[in-house]
Amino acid sequence: MVRRDEQLHINVPNPFRCPISMDVMRSPVSLSTGVTYDRSSIQLWLDSGHDTCPATMQILQSKDFVPNLNLRRLINLWAQSHGPISPASSPTLSDHHLRGLVQYLANENQKFNKNLFSSLSKMLDFAKAKDDNRRFLANFNGFVSAVCGVLNREGVGVEVLELVVRLLDLISSQNGVVEQLQELIIRTNRNCLSSIQFLLQSGSLMSKIESTRVLDSIAIDADSKRIISEKEGLLDVLNQLLSSGTDQTLHEVVFSCLVSLAVTRSIKSELVRFGLVQLITETLSNRDVSGSLVEKAMKLLSKIATCAEGRSEISREEKCVAAVAERLMKGSRAATEDGVAVLWSVCCMLGDKRARECVRRSNGVAKILLVMQSGYCEGHFMRRMCGDLMKVLSVGLGMGLSYDTMTKHIMPC
Repeated sequence: MVRRDEQLHINVPNPFRCPISMDVMRSPVSLSTGVTYDRSSIQLWLDSGHDTCPATMQILQSKDFVPNLNLRRLINLWAQSHGPISPASSPTLSDHHLRGLVQYLANENQKFNKNLFSSLSKMLDFAKAKDDNRRFLANFNGFVSAVCGVLNREGVGVEVLELVVRLLDLISSQNGVVEQLQELIIRTNRNCLSSIQFLLQSGSLMSKIESTRVLDSIAIDADSKRIISEKEGLLDVLNQLLSSGTDQTLHEVVFSCLVSLAVTRSIKSELVRFGLVQLITETLSNRDVSGSLVEKAMKLLSKIATCAEGRSEISREEKCVAAVAERLMKGSRAATEDGVAVLWSVCCMLGDKRARECVRRSNGVAKILLVMQSGYCEGHFMRRMCGDLMKVLSVGLGMGLSYDTMTKHIMPC
């Protein structure tokens, strides 16, 4: 039987691998810093707007590079004796090599060292290859702690922080990782939240998405939700991501994260003050958004509607009420149920006449009836909310409807 460390053993000499792609270099070129990369990888790095050497993080005095003919000759000689080079070969790490990388990351003095970016890149490429690799990293003694330790340091460059968050996002689904991250980021290394907030403000689009997912993953109990939401400026930054961009994936992960955090009246009220109701209205009114984004937006709106400030803001935003009524029965069951809860909050609990009229104009009576006749209305609370809505919406319509209007299932806060 083949041992695990033999399966993960590195067969390709490290100097032959590009520090960025971790593949064997086909056209090695050297920067002014003396570090050699594969031409395609370093060209992509430079074309993306970077002006640093990825391995050393030194500012490049010149972006010119020269072919490393000696190294190319050595690679070709090696390839001749080992068979053709496969560009799709999966990067590998032995136990011994990974242990050395973990020890290196655990050194708190490493911030801009030339090997820091390269070490994280090797781990990231290894993690991206397959789920078995991610499981191997997650279970490796000291790995999660060492990676979070880099996130906790002050003065680490944005490129390095992006690699760290990408790694954490990749392995967060592995057993026990979320609990470790919660302990390390929330309770042990409070500066980690500052680094994540920095990426949300200054990182690439992908790192903003990954940072938000990491935040959402560790918001798993009341204490962690409180600490994250009380981080100065963090809720504001998340709100700005919704108002300053149009990427649907980013909006979806931000909505999901805010759903996790919106557990107290003070947080919900703060989100209302940030103008979140208007942002959600724009999402629900956009016919081109995905169903999953609508579901997250409706869930967040239903949570906001449980506080007085939220109900008042929703009722003032006539387009919001109309958009919610329009979305009923057009998406998932969860989105429809949350939509009914929002309409019940403003039409029944708040008793807003303008909201009721808006729902009527949006053919809301027929849609509520359709919800009641479908499988969407199986729950006890959902039946009661639909019944309450039909009673208040049918007033003056001559429908002669009678419903039990006990509404104790949602308490005002």
